[in-house]
Parts: sequence; C-alpha cells; structure tokens
Amino acid sequence: MLVFRPARQSDLPAIERLASESPVGVTSLPVDQDTLASKVQASIDSIAADVSYYGEESYFFVLEDKIADTLVGVSGIVASAGFNEPFYSYRNETLIHAAPGLGIHSKIHALSLCHDLTGNTLLTSFYVQPSLRFTRGSDLLSRARLMFIAQWPERFADGVVSEMLGSTRADGSSPFWDSVGRIFFGIDYQDAEYYCGVKGRKFIAEMMPQHPLYVPLLSDEAQAVMGEVGPDSAVPFDVLTREGFETENYIDIFDGGPTLHAATRGIRTIAQSCLAKVMEGSVGGAAWLVSTTRLDDFRATVAEADVTDHGIALAPAVREALGLAVGDVVRVSPL
Repeated sequence: MLVFRPARQSDLPAIERLASESPVGVTSLPVDQDTLASKVQASIDSIAADVSYYGEESYFFVLEDKIADTLVGVSGIVASAGFNEPFYSYRNETLIHAAPGLGIHSKIHALSLCHDLTGNTLLTSFYVQPSLRFTRGSDLLSRARLMFIAQWPERFADGVVSEMLGSTRADGSSPFWDSVGRIFFGIDYQDAEYYCGVKGRKFIAEMMPQHPLYVPLLSDEAQAVMGEVGPDSAVPFDVLTREGFETENYIDIFDGGPTLHAATRGIRTIAQSCLAKVMEGSVGGAAWLVSTTRLDDFRATVAEADVTDHGIALAPAVREALGLAVGDVVRVSPL
C-alpha cells in the first residue's frame, strides 16, 4: 500500500536517494544534504504554524511504500511563489514594428523576463520512481497535494501554477539554455539548475538581460523546444492537465518548458472533493483518493470503496495505514 504523508527529518537519507535519481531540471530537489534538510524542516515548521493567510510556508511530502518500507516519491507545495525572492518566468509577447513611410509592418515574437506569477501557489519537487510512472501511485503523489489544499484553502492562493521540465538533449544539455542563459552566465545548464536549487533564483536578476529577447534571433533548435514538455515531466503534465490545468503564456527561464496554471477552485480534485464519515461495511467499488483531516498527521492513499450519503466504508488495512477509526471524518475525491 502506498501512503502519502509529510516528510520527516528521519526520511532524509531516502529523500537524498530520490533527489539523486531525479532529473537535473528539478531544481527544488538538489543533491545537497543541507538544502534538503532545510526543506524538510521548513515543511515541519509550516505545518506547525498557525496560518490564517498564505505566505512564506512550504510543504514537502513523501510517498511511502508500506509493504516494502521505503520511500518511492516526493512532491511539494510552495504556498506563495516568490514570497522570499522573485519568481522569474519568460512571458511570450508580440512586438509590433512599423515604418509607415516604407510600408513596413511586422510582428516579432519576443520573450520578456518577468515575475507575473509571483503570489500563486506553486506545485513543485515532483519525482516518482520509474516503476510507478502513469500509475495510481503517480496520481496519488501529485493529486494528494490538491487534497491538502482543499482541506486548508486559507493556506493557499486563488491560483496554482506548476513548471514543467522542457526538452533536453540526450547528453542532458538544454538547447534553450545554450541559446539564452549560457550566453549571459557562461555555465552549463546542469550547473545553472544546481546553483538555482541551492542558492535560489536571485542571481538571475543580476545576470539576465532586462530587455526583451527576440525569438527569431535564437537558434532554430532553441525555438523548436520552447513550450515543449520534456519526457521527465510527462507524468505531472498528464496528471495536471486532467485536473484542468492549462498552459499559460509563460515558459521556464532555464529550459523553455511550459508553465501550467489553474484557478484553485476549478481544479478537478478540489472541486469534486467532499467530507465523509468512515464507516464499517462491505468494501469495494470505485477507486477514491482518501485523505485525513488532521494537519499535524496528514495522510492520503487510494482506496476502492463505496461512498454514499452516509459516509465511506474503508477496509481495516486502509484505516490502519491512515490512522483512522470508524466515525472519523476524511476527505474523498474520485480517482
């Protein structure tokens, strides 16, 4: 059985292992023990905090295989992107150039560095082991975060965004970075992602040009990957688009991958979720996301159960895994 729960400091060795397996572009999972330990502690502190309005909080979760007694995935939520430092993106724009005297009128595709998405809640740090890609496990790892948001909406913004990894070459380099970032930073894509994960994005403002970048001046290879979803983001892209997320007019400043956005209330899992009382009874039926309503011990899993107006019947093993008793209230949403 797979159980989604907040990370603990005792999980750190397993989290480091998962971080070392994750793609380079997942900057929120750097292979750096101190950074990961700080990430876990920030999550612990955020859960313990009395929050009436979202701000600097961040939440970090793990997916635990209870049978194998190991962690098989991680994911996170940042309550307000850019709260401590600007959250940079490239905004797609069309610039108009006209010379009436010459009868010339042209539209030019340009990219402008911005932090328009600052203040949105950010889904981040997603990584699941390859054996669980496109399974209920990967759905649980991504969507249980939405159950958490549904239960405590005051902790999160009215909009949710998520950056998808863009397309890279077989050797791990990025055509978009080589045509844009490398010119100004003089470092490889992998190094830029690592520095961003460990030191934050503040250095970007110090080095990146503030004027629009004219897309036709980029290499053909860089232009071709703009807005493309790389294979390492295929799972979260699939999950989130089914949730109603759409590609906004923004791309990632490192690899050119798209940024997804949705109004929080319109996200499928959140909109369709409801509270139900745990009951005894026959177990079976459709698959449901089931999560506890305890902030200090939040857990979620996928269970096959019958949900009625009277409540939800959960198998003893599910109740035990989630720490539930008959009569407890849970949040449920169709898988």
